[in-house]
Amino acid sequence: MGCQQANVGAKRPNMRVEPANAGLLSPARAASNSALDTRFRSALARMARAERVLTCSRTIDPHLEIAATMKALDGDKALLFPSVAGHDVPVVGNLLCSRENCEAAFGVDFREIRDFVDRAMGEPIAPRLVKKAPVQEIVLRKDFDIRKIVPALFHAPNDSGRFVTAGIVIVRDPETGVYNASYHRLQLHGPDRLGVKLDYGRHLRAAFERAKRRGIPLTVAVCIGADLALHFTAATMGSQMPEHTDELAVAGGLAGHPLPVVQAVSQDLLVPAEAEFVLEGQMLVDEEEMEGPFGEFIGFAAPGAPAPVLQISAVTHRRKPIYHAINGYGRETIMLRKYVLEASLLKVLRAAVPIVKDAEMTAGGLHRFHAVVQVEKKTTQHDGLQRNAILAAFGALKDLDLVVVVDEDIDIRDPLDVEYALATRMEASRDLILVPGARGHEYVRAGNNGIRTKLGIDASVPFEEKERFRRVEFSRIDQPNRLFVSDPAVAETLFGAAESVLE
Repeated sequence: MGCQQANVGAKRPNMRVEPANAGLLSPARAASNSALDTRFRSALARMARAERVLTCSRTIDPHLEIAATMKALDGDKALLFPSVAGHDVPVVGNLLCSRENCEAAFGVDFREIRDFVDRAMGEPIAPRLVKKAPVQEIVLRKDFDIRKIVPALFHAPNDSGRFVTAGIVIVRDPETGVYNASYHRLQLHGPDRLGVKLDYGRHLRAAFERAKRRGIPLTVAVCIGADLALHFTAATMGSQMPEHTDELAVAGGLAGHPLPVVQAVSQDLLVPAEAEFVLEGQMLVDEEEMEGPFGEFIGFAAPGAPAPVLQISAVTHRRKPIYHAINGYGRETIMLRKYVLEASLLKVLRAAVPIVKDAEMTAGGLHRFHAVVQVEKKTTQHDGLQRNAILAAFGALKDLDLVVVVDEDIDIRDPLDVEYALATRMEASRDLILVPGARGHEYVRAGNNGIRTKLGIDASVPFEEKERFRRVEFSRIDQPNRLFVSDPAVAETLFGAAESVLE
């Protein structure tokens, strides 16, 4: 198998291609233009122009092989699989698995992605209803088999079957009428049945329980290949998104314009008009099937358990759809929440602790469990606030287990620089803050059903000690690499032949 740079616009005539000068927006341009083109196909085209997409050069098997390839090349460029064995639908994977991919997809710097996420919560924009939609170019109401229509992957050898992993579950609460969007893994059980994994504390589970109490099925739509604004909105949870928030409107706020929606063909529900696929149906309140095991984001396989059944009543899709796949244990799973969590964390920290400059949810902490917070002390009155920031961070994000605070001269996105701060500025007998018996994530097996001790590390220096801890500074050289060439002949002439002193 080989991969080459993708030319998405040329290979897929149905792909929307923007003007040649479109691409990463400058900060000034982004600040002056509050709207983003976050459509799935626009993002793919932008990524292809930025050379962030590789195309597989041969037919590849959706049973284990695609997922294994995605894992082997994880954390870098997106992967396009135009020829998938047994299907006529191409698959795209590792779409948003790196910062570079996210920036190319959105067309803005990652800090601006965070700003758009933060704005979305405070400035929602109601969706816009349209009569015709690309996602309904093909409508299947009966005699369909989703296993043949959708190239859902068999991801890992110990999984219990094929799963839809990038499906956004859209539901309207049966009591409030508010729309919710969220990610849930979905196991294919048959031609028109899916198993839905419902985690505790999630809004979909709460809506399902309300429907169950009323004895009525819950109307649901699963959207694949939706607007990126909806992808990021669906990645919010708990404290980031109050339960009765209309998440279709939040997606509009993130994009800066109304999300186009269309009436579903078989259910009383609005669905994203420009998605690739929509699976319409109802979650049955009186029927369950075994779902799982499946390899989850934390690296362990979540065990199988009885789960609600989603009965599919219709499938709609584009005339030439693209299927989006995400590895459960992969970088895209955690990158989808990284900027959402950072935006939420910074909002709380900056409101509570004025010396906070920035925060980074680290890759090693799965962009969820560990954070590095950067502070800038400008007076002795700021000493101690860095520890307030640690406690505020734990309060802001339940799943955080480790918070490290560093000064403004430390690059929080460079693990070596953060470790330097730990090595030279942290005294263990003084600078460790333990918070025992706190609630974390139940998937962390080191804890006890989600209860564990959280750790804060103060790797900052007191304000009056800043000069003593100042690092050596060198003069700045502009583009130093341009001073050098790789010329072995020159080096060999200068150094001469090596002679052994033993001869």
